[in-house]
Amino acid sequence: MTLFLRFIIKRRIMNRFEAEWAKMLNGEIYDAGNPEFLRRLEATREKIWEFNNLHPSKKAERIALFRSIVGSCGETFHINRPFRCDYGCNIHIGNHFFANFNLTILDEATVTIGDNVFIGPNVSIYTACHPLEAEARNTSVEWAEPVTIGNSVWIGGSATILPGVTIGDNCVIGAGSVVTKDIPANSVAAGNPAKAINRLTPPSEDDAEPIQLGLDSYGD
Repeated sequence: MTLFLRFIIKRRIMNRFEAEWAKMLNGEIYDAGNPEFLRRLEATREKIWEFNNLHPSKKAERIALFRSIVGSCGETFHINRPFRCDYGCNIHIGNHFFANFNLTILDEATVTIGDNVFIGPNVSIYTACHPLEAEARNTSVEWAEPVTIGNSVWIGGSATILPGVTIGDNCVIGAGSVVTKDIPANSVAAGNPAKAINRLTPPSEDDAEPIQLGLDSYGD
């Protein structure tokens, strides 16, 4: 096989993948079994393994590595490892972010997290969706729905955020909740499925300053 022919075949393969990637980000049904998806997942796994296993004293390296994993991240953040995600590049995080141990984000669709968000341990955020019918599910087709978390949100430990959910600003999500539908701003929500059980007073302009965690830019 000539070098030119190899180039043409590789270009066609990548064109097919790019079309499937665009479908994934647009919420359309796509072929998750495309080999390039698996290659990108593996590449992210390698970065995550390195991030989770760096020595605690290597703060600068962890900051740089985490920024290379996610699509974007604010100036200050604190991640208690381990952290896990799928592609990473579809995750966008605001300023003053705190995540406790075992945060998992399946970012087939975009996951957008606002400023001053606190996330408890063992929280999972999902965007990937699969067919209910076994025959269709077994063909590796999927689709994905984005998740948006507003500013100044506190998500309690072991909560699960399902695909397509938007959580408004200033919300508190109770520990162990399964959030299946949108939660309006300034709400306390809990349960399975999570429902708004209380309303909170929106913060005034004087309360707009973020809570400092006693960290410069990163901690373990």
